[in-house]
Amino acid sequence: MSPRPTAAPHVTVSTRYGPVRGERRATGVRFLGIPYARPPVGPLRFAAPVPPEPWTDVRDATAYGPTAQRRPFAEVTTIPEPSVPGEGTLNLNVFTPDPDPAARLPVLVWIHGGGFVAGSAASPWYDGAAFNRDGVVLVSVGYRLGIEGFLHLPDAPDNRGVRDWTAALEWVRDSIDRFGGDPGKVTVAGQSAGGGAVQTLLATPAARGLFRAAVSVSGAVMHPQGRAVAEAVTRLFTERTGLPATAAALRGLPDGALLAHQDALTAPGGARDGLPMLLLAPFADGELIPRAVPDALAAGDTCADVPLLAGCTAREFTGAGGPDVTEADVRALLASLGLDEKRARLFLDTYACHAGDPAALWWQALTDTTFRAPALALADAWAARGRPVWLYQFEWAAAAPGRPRLASHCVDLPFAFDLLGADGVTAALGQDPPQHLADAVHAAWVAFVRDLDPGAGWPRCTAQGRETMLWDSEPRIQRDPLRPVREIWLRSAPSVPRARSAPEAGPVPSEGAPRRRG
Repeated sequence: MSPRPTAAPHVTVSTRYGPVRGERRATGVRFLGIPYARPPVGPLRFAAPVPPEPWTDVRDATAYGPTAQRRPFAEVTTIPEPSVPGEGTLNLNVFTPDPDPAARLPVLVWIHGGGFVAGSAASPWYDGAAFNRDGVVLVSVGYRLGIEGFLHLPDAPDNRGVRDWTAALEWVRDSIDRFGGDPGKVTVAGQSAGGGAVQTLLATPAARGLFRAAVSVSGAVMHPQGRAVAEAVTRLFTERTGLPATAAALRGLPDGALLAHQDALTAPGGARDGLPMLLLAPFADGELIPRAVPDALAAGDTCADVPLLAGCTAREFTGAGGPDVTEADVRALLASLGLDEKRARLFLDTYACHAGDPAALWWQALTDTTFRAPALALADAWAARGRPVWLYQFEWAAAAPGRPRLASHCVDLPFAFDLLGADGVTAALGQDPPQHLADAVHAAWVAFVRDLDPGAGWPRCTAQGRETMLWDSEPRIQRDPLRPVREIWLRSAPSVPRARSAPEAGPVPSEGAPRRRG
């Protein structure tokens, strides 16, 4: 009896630009480093993304393509963020259960975080194996970061990183069917800066129709973010580097020099009053992004009435404030964040468990204003207009050696991707994180991407009940568990709290900062 033939280890798909060869795995096929735009180098370095040059030979897609992340791997903190050299950084990765155009599977497009200055689509935490196992195509996207992606330059288009996200979504619309995906069933998702990217796309008319649902995980959107702020950052760049802030002056600089200038721009101290915590981030340019994203979302002035899943962790910030943080410092911080005496007292009473620990109160205030209150404001805006929205808070506390036992920034991602065995997870979460929690969180994501509803008894968040999923060892639904956060930060206050300027507030967590800026 002859042996059964084994499946070929590689699979070739013909895209509209040329053929690519992917690698077969137990859960499907992965295609890595597919260009969705030309390399942003030379005259294209600060230009809007341009479609790829077509090719005829089969392009190998079995290794990750170049990343815009240029930090050494040793600097990576919570999430492993590989830095892959090369010019063609505008590429994406497709993980598919079945590259048959007849499959018509739902698609999840993932935008990585990193404070808009770091992060990598090549992270092992973003592998699509579990989503493929459960019938979902995953696409992870690389995009321009920092100065190249977000610094306002008078002789270049604004928000180049946002244009990259849109170009990647257009590639998905035009090509994902060749990988077994359904272009009419696309959900866009991201965490931290990636969650901010999702919210930005909701307020970007050019993204209309490119996705049917959205997932914002610990989404960070800076406020204020108007053109005047972007122009002030541009002036600060010149003050700190001595270079003209123009594409013509910066285009020829090597990566290392540009990164050094970026560090000079974002360093603490100096004339940063009134500027947002993240200096290099999407901003309302009046054209691509017509108005400030937090204001547009709060007012319901969005380009898409799409189902939304949104939330954050209970304590995003975990940095140690140090012995110099006093109760007086905390009160000053609360005042600078817009709290009057009554609401400052409510904050201190709500977090009485941190009494005697000013550093914990400091970081909790920043967690609330940067992540929790904006997530509530976003959910409230959706619920008030009858739009489908599901709100959550991730509360399971990681127990990694040498780290506080907290539900902190990034610890929810291995559960959502069902990758508790991935590189770096044990260091971040400790030994034996609960697989049953990963099963539940991941199943909710799969159901949302597939059915536009996370299912499993998780009700919509309504204006009346504000039902919220609390992800913990025993997941549970609770009515308005975050009411104190709303009362402290959202009532009789701007619809979305303004983030504290970076020198006073300390670092914003990216994929594991507070040990790294951005």
